[in-house]
Amino acid sequence: MERRTIGAAALEVGAVGLGCMPMSWAYTGSQRQGERSLRTVHAALDAGATLLDTADVYGPFTNELLLGRALKERRGEAFVATKVGLLVGEGHMVANGRPGYVRRACDASLRRLQTEAIDLYQLHRTDPEVPVEETWGAMAELVAAGKVRALGWSAVGARAPRRPGADLHETTIRQLERVQQVFPVSAVQAELSVWSREALARLLPWCEARGVGFLAAMPLGSGFLTGTLTPGQGFEPDDARARHPRFTAEMMAANQGVVAGLRRVAARHGPGATPAAVALAWVLAQGRHVVPVPGTKRPEWAVANAGAAALRLSGRDLTEIARLPPALGSWD
Repeated sequence: MERRTIGAAALEVGAVGLGCMPMSWAYTGSQRQGERSLRTVHAALDAGATLLDTADVYGPFTNELLLGRALKERRGEAFVATKVGLLVGEGHMVANGRPGYVRRACDASLRRLQTEAIDLYQLHRTDPEVPVEETWGAMAELVAAGKVRALGWSAVGARAPRRPGADLHETTIRQLERVQQVFPVSAVQAELSVWSREALARLLPWCEARGVGFLAAMPLGSGFLTGTLTPGQGFEPDDARARHPRFTAEMMAANQGVVAGLRRVAARHGPGATPAAVALAWVLAQGRHVVPVPGTKRPEWAVANAGAAALRLSGRDLTEIARLPPALGSWD
């Protein structure tokens, strides 16, 4: 199984990780099954997907508790990444970056995960009422205390207002430059997929130039790039895709050309290749410091995702994918 190294802390992980969020948060509640989710974690570890990505807010708390059950048996095989800085409010999310809260939240995550140290502790969101240096400094203290091995930054969902023509991640990069003066950033997590390529412009090059790992969130486009979703199929009310501008029936139909392109590439790699494998292989091809973290609730999909690391895309494949039509959504 191919291995990759995350950041200056030289943290080694499998080429493909496992996003654990769908097991208890944001996607189709009726399909969440605790025992099956446990089997999914074990299947991912067996397949070499050692990086397990979660957050205290997923559930909230239940996702870390779930992982804790699996880690109790196999902690030495896993690279545990969790997040801090978000709370569930009345119908909305609230950022909390106060140092005292960060310290308490870390201790609570350690208990739920049943581990003595978190491999990668990520700041989920910045608190507009707290200087980011103070939040990051508190997180750095956790490294010094041996509770955390390395620090990461989560830019997932960070579509902050920006001036016309500005890069999507301009604010993120400015904040990263600030916290780098306090303590090294080992990894940045942000959305990157065939149909969401904004990180290629500046954020990914920023990470590569500084030896910072990049965790590619939603590399399968929240399931769309697998080719298993049908336009107009509908989503349960608690599923985030029910409110996503790219998952209306109209936009799902309009974006079928993206999936069709992935199918064409997959067909050249034999009957076992799938659009999902091609989508993950494309993310892996963006750099040795890039680790896709697809989310899933099913063991068979976790195994298939880990196996995508064996798929090598040719220059022709990459050129064809680069020419696919841009994805459409209500913000376009």
